[in-house]
Amino acid sequence: MNLLKNLAPAIKKETKRVGIFTFSGVIVMWIVFLILHACMPEKIPFDYTVILGGLLGGFIAILNFFLMGVTVQKVSAETNEDNARLRMKASYSRRTLLQMAWVIVAIAAPCFQFAAGILPLLFPSFGIKLMGLIHKE
Repeated sequence: MNLLKNLAPAIKKETKRVGIFTFSGVIVMWIVFLILHACMPEKIPFDYTVILGGLLGGFIAILNFFLMGVTVQKVSAETNEDNARLRMKASYSRRTLLQMAWVIVAIAAPCFQFAAGILPLLFPSFGIKLMGLIHKE
């Protein structure tokens, strides 16, 4: 709980923004799955596996962004440049491993539709880039 108390307001704000992008993308993805299912019900599913995959994939995507923000906050407080660099590399490796583990689970576990589980990992980046285009200063 100490982590959340000392969390920079910018991390809270941007994580909330990324959460909105991500779950908006998940909802659009569900709509596309529903339309495709209506057109090709034998090839494209729309059931609990799509919903569950989207929810957990979105959660993993937001968690990845949040953990990156926490790491950046810790690194910015670090006085030793080598320690800061090592902390960033370790964080990147752990976050990549988390995403790779999720991709494997999303593909292997029958309770997830693999595409619906993997696609949300792309939504934060897409949302950030889209906002950059819209809010050019």
